[in-house]
Amino acid sequence: MNFNFLKDIQRRDHKPRFGALDILQYIGPGLLVTVGFIDPGNWASNVAAGSEYGYELLWMITLSTIILIILQHNVAHLGIATGLCLSEAATRYAKPWVSRALLISAMGASVSTSLAEILGASIALNMLFDIPIPTGAVLAFFFVIIMLFTHSYQKIEKFIIAFVSIIGLSFLYELSLVDIDWTAAGIGWVKPSVPEGSMIVIMSVLGAVVMPHNLFLHSEVIQSRQWHLEDEKVIRRQMDYELFDTLFSMIIGWAINSAMILLAASSFYAHKVPVNELQQSKDILQPLLGNNAGNVFAIALLFAGLASAITSGMAGGSIFSGLFGEPYDIHDSHSRLGVIISLVFALLILFLIRDPYRGLIFSQMALSIQLPFTVFLQIWLTSSKKVMGRYVNKKRITAILLAIGIIIAYLNIKLLISFL
Repeated sequence: MNFNFLKDIQRRDHKPRFGALDILQYIGPGLLVTVGFIDPGNWASNVAAGSEYGYELLWMITLSTIILIILQHNVAHLGIATGLCLSEAATRYAKPWVSRALLISAMGASVSTSLAEILGASIALNMLFDIPIPTGAVLAFFFVIIMLFTHSYQKIEKFIIAFVSIIGLSFLYELSLVDIDWTAAGIGWVKPSVPEGSMIVIMSVLGAVVMPHNLFLHSEVIQSRQWHLEDEKVIRRQMDYELFDTLFSMIIGWAINSAMILLAASSFYAHKVPVNELQQSKDILQPLLGNNAGNVFAIALLFAGLASAITSGMAGGSIFSGLFGEPYDIHDSHSRLGVIISLVFALLILFLIRDPYRGLIFSQMALSIQLPFTVFLQIWLTSSKKVMGRYVNKKRITAILLAIGIIIAYLNIKLLISFL
């Protein structure tokens, strides 16, 4: 397998065992993807959904997660079957002008994503310690750079798992403080409802869950286990276990995103309190639920911002190195440059933003422009026998993916129009 993920990861020349407990060693790549859709952009969309419409838009979290599972599972198969990430595969199989245009636009999306993540972390630092947004952004930037440049993938994976755990526990605590109408929530999760004036929020929720950088990232990090993939039985088993990892991780993401809406619905919506920016959430929660609730909310936002900034930086490194037909390797100059471009440009743009909340909104708008191109690139690659060999998509899978791609393109175009 031609994959130089990190030089400090020792290559293993044995095939994996497939016992009942061995599945635990496959948990990790999916969680790195999960933090991408519990990022500050999601927080803004979910708080808006819950505070304005109560439990009615929970169904969008369910639908978005189902779409995400299908797409992430499919792109992970690309990495397992070919040994290439999405960026490398585009460079190898697409025409040069097509792959370069798509990957350069994907780098722009990575910068936009990193902007939202660093901004979210700096907003959290402002909530907790009254640190000015620009100063907090610099602190978050250096933390992420140090994490990526000084730690192996395996260590970063453990940090991400810890961060996701903190975020999840924070929302469990928050939910224990409020009275939730579980009957209304249950209906909201499964019954589509489009309240008057809610389309922008609905499309924002979808755009915040399905993100282009996560598709590039998952196809890269799924290869971190370093198994030999020449044996068809090993490939098939790894694909099966990858599905468990994806389902497990995406369900955690579904639960955390749902918790955001549940908290906003049972606190802000129930008390008819409008929320126009994330900073308000802490100030409003404190008189409603106590000081601890506001601080826990801010702590969870901080870890969400830092964790998702780490993964967006990795995605930027993967996309940029793929332009040169290389895998992500933080010791390689192209990967390092991709990480730096993603994070530095995000930081520079952040200094030009006067309204942090609008900054989050415009970052999501940029993602809405690029996302359909990445989705259709993925569908083209995974539906090509030349690329996937015997693991090419079946016709019904391609049909489902195309339907999802069309829906995503339509909704994201509508989202873009609404911003303009």
